[in-house]
Amino acid sequence: MNVSDAVQRRKTIRDFLADPISNDVIAALLAAASRAPSGGNLQPWEIYVINGESMAAFRQHMADAAPTSEMEYDIYPPSLWEPYRTRRYTVGEQMYATIGVDRDDKAGRLQQFARNMDFFGAPAAIFCFVDRKLGPPQWSDLGMFLQTFMLLAEEAGWQTCPQEAWAAAHEQVRSFTGAPEELMLFCGVAIGKANLDHPINSLVSERAPVDEFATFL
Repeated sequence: MNVSDAVQRRKTIRDFLADPISNDVIAALLAAASRAPSGGNLQPWEIYVINGESMAAFRQHMADAAPTSEMEYDIYPPSLWEPYRTRRYTVGEQMYATIGVDRDDKAGRLQQFARNMDFFGAPAAIFCFVDRKLGPPQWSDLGMFLQTFMLLAEEAGWQTCPQEAWAAAHEQVRSFTGAPEELMLFCGVAIGKANLDHPINSLVSERAPVDEFATFL
């Protein structure tokens, strides 16, 4: 698979099969992804892997743990403005439409959102942390590392779901992983085999045309 194919095929998967993935495969993907660009070669990513027995233990932990009291960080700015507001709400409406959840079905929407906390049934996942003293340039490094990881997973025949939603459960994640307080939870990434029979995985999100976001001087 060439890079262009991996970019086109990668998408956010929200229902996974139970097919297991080995820690050796995940370790190899992480090692390869660590070649991602990193300003000053800081390599700011700190990764915790849950898989197999630890995934089962984590799911039980989430079932037993008290709710997080506050967000780790704001996923979106308050009062989101255009064109970002429309983009966000459009993809949300399209996603819920695939599973027949209407705009007014708050219970259905909450039920679907809750599946984030189960990694959408994925057999394995990583949590990505970053030192709290680091800044936006290092957060951009995390993005490049995670995109590289997801493209490499696609090349290897595995699918992924990057999840900033874990910012709403950072206390539960920290208590399970033992990550120190100086590390901030950025996101989780579910990894496994996509359930291609589930309608939610039919969604292909829209992208703005180049002339909307690029200025050629």
